[in-house]
Amino acid sequence: MKKLIRISTGGAMAAIFIASILAGGCAKKKPAAPAGVPVTVAKAFATNVPVQIDPPPFGHVTVYSTVAVHSQIGGILQQVHFQEGSEVKSNALLFTIDPRPSQAALAQARANLERDAGQLEFQKGNYSRDQKLLADKIISQNQLDTDKASLDAATGTVAADQAAITNAQLNLQFCEIRAPFDGVAGSLEIHEGNIVKAPDDTLVTINQIHPIYAGFAVPEQYLPEIQRQMGKGKLKVSATFQNMEGPPAQGELTFVDNSVDETTGTIQLKATFPNENDALWPGQFVEVTLTLSELTNAVVVPSQAVQTGQDKQYVYVVKPDQTVEERPVTTGIVYDGETVVEKGVSVGETVVTDGQLRLEAGAKVTIKK
Repeated sequence: MKKLIRISTGGAMAAIFIASILAGGCAKKKPAAPAGVPVTVAKAFATNVPVQIDPPPFGHVTVYSTVAVHSQIGGILQQVHFQEGSEVKSNALLFTIDPRPSQAALAQARANLERDAGQLEFQKGNYSRDQKLLADKIISQNQLDTDKASLDAATGTVAADQAAITNAQLNLQFCEIRAPFDGVAGSLEIHEGNIVKAPDDTLVTINQIHPIYAGFAVPEQYLPEIQRQMGKGKLKVSATFQNMEGPPAQGELTFVDNSVDETTGTIQLKATFPNENDALWPGQFVEVTLTLSELTNAVVVPSQAVQTGQDKQYVYVVKPDQTVEERPVTTGIVYDGETVVEKGVSVGETVVTDGQLRLEAGAKVTIKK
């Protein structure tokens, strides 16, 4: 016979209520601490910072020297010894003018010298004999004077023949036209087989590009500082252009114009670059960076760390307790994404570089990796 078990409804409800309270009490946790504002940071550090003209001026590359090659004698252009646009070395043979007329002129001058040298020897002997005859009173003084004049004429003729030989030798040398310096040849103006008219015809133009110049202009207010720094030594100049491969070309400031342009208020400068790798080419436009001096051990921070308020500039400095301090700063020049801090931040202090919009003094931060 089965027994029926009766459960009191009120007792069951009470048991459930008590169990729920106990369960809730066991599951209760401590409230989570508020999360800090996520930021990125960087440390202030000391480095040497170049002082440069900002914004960088644009310049124009020009050749160091240029020569329009002409022939010093006329004649048929017999041979060209280089390719258009190629580099040529100093004293390299460029052109050959037909040398046969000059060779013939040299042979003629030498023949004239031999003939007239023989005549000179005859006049010398004749004058020497007449001097003895005059001493013996066999001939008159007038005869001796005539012989002396003939001797002087023969001497002059030989000297003229020697000069003619020298001139003929020079003309023969001029048949070979050589490069005056290392450079790059331009387009050929006269081709083989044409008659060259000296000295009117230009055969080719050669530009010297090792070294090479870059001319540029800066506002006149920089002139006193440029002159002051040039008195201490050479000023470094770099040049770059769009899509340039490799580092900027490095050179030195070598020229300051003797007057300021009254129309633009600028002063013309010129820098010299070795240009050993042909990075710069005549006619190019380049961005020129002129370094006036260098700040030694300057304290710098990333430029994005510096914030600008209504009446000041400031940075957020992260303290050891992971809170931030709003620190007024005095800034200097900006170079390569870094700003010089003249006052307000010390080397090694941590500054916020991103996330400043959500910050205020004393705010807690979380540093993002």
